[in-house]
Amino acid sequence: QVRLVESGGGSVQAGGSLRLSCAASGDTNSAYFMGWFRQVPGKEREGVALIHRSTGIIRYADSVKGRFTISQDSAENTLYLQMNVLKPDDTAVYYCAARQTTHWYSLWDPNTYTYWGQGTQVTVSS
Repeated sequence: QVRLVESGGGSVQAGGSLRLSCAASGDTNSAYFMGWFRQVPGKEREGVALIHRSTGIIRYADSVKGRFTISQDSAENTLYLQMNVLKPDDTAVYYCAARQTTHWYSLWDPNTYTYWGQGTQVTVSS
C-alpha cells in the first residue's frame, strides 16, 4: 500500500506560479512510476507529468512543456510539480498517482495507476 497526500493547490492569476507537493508513505519502493494528473468536471483525467523514480526519466504532456517541472526528493519520498506561467486552462483538480508496473507502456493511462491522492484544486483566473 502506498499513501499519497497532495498539498499546495490554490488560486492564482494567469501568469502566476504554484508548487504542488505529494508526500508518499508506505511501500514506496513498489511505486516505479509517479506522476501528476488533472481533471475538470465532465472530462477525463489527463496526465500532466510523469517520472520514473529510479532513473529520473521524465515525461510531460505537450500542453505543459516548458511551463511545468516535475521533481522528486527521494530521501523525503516527496513528489513536486512546479507550475509556472499558469493559464486559465490549467484550472483543475490535480492528483498525485503511483504506478506499480515496471513496463513503460500506457504511461498516460490513469487506469494503470494503482494509488491516488485526494486531489488538490488549482484555479487560474484570467
